[in-house]
Amino acid sequence: MFSTKAEYGVRIMAHLAAHDGDGPVSLSAIAEAEGLPLAYLEHLVQRLRKAQLVESTRGAHGGYRLAREASDITMAEVVEALEGEIAPIECISADPDGQLVCSREATLDRICPTKVLWTRVQGSIVRTLRDISLNELVEPVRKKATV
Repeated sequence: MFSTKAEYGVRIMAHLAAHDGDGPVSLSAIAEAEGLPLAYLEHLVQRLRKAQLVESTRGAHGGYRLAREASDITMAEVVEALEGEIAPIECISADPDGQLVCSREATLDRICPTKVLWTRVQGSIVRTLRDISLNELVEPVRKKATV
C-alpha cells in the first residue's frame, strides 16, 4: 500500500504538469489548490528535486516546475522518488542484481511459499507505473479545460 507521500507527490506533479508553461508554481499555490498541507509538500518537493523531477526558482516569482516534459516522466519515477523501492510487502526486496528476494527465506532456511505471489504483484505494479506517464494523468484535465 502506498502512503500519502506517493498520493500527495503525484498530485504535486500533476498540478505542475497541468500548469506547465505558466512559469514556476509556488508550493503555497499548490497546497491551496489541492487542499494539501504546505509543510508536508515542502518535504515531498525536496525528494522530487533530488530525483531531478522538478526544478526550483527562487525569488518573488519563484516556485517549482517540471524538470522534463510530462510525457517523459513515468509514475514509477515519481513513486520511487517518494517511497523508495516499490514492494507490495516488506519481506520482498531486490538484491544488487535486481533479483527479487524474500528476507524470510534466509531465516526459515527454505523457499517462501508466497514469494511467487508477491513478486508477481510487485512486477505488475512496477509495470503499470512505468507504463503511465505524467502526461497521461493530466491530459483529461487539459481537455476539460479547453471545452
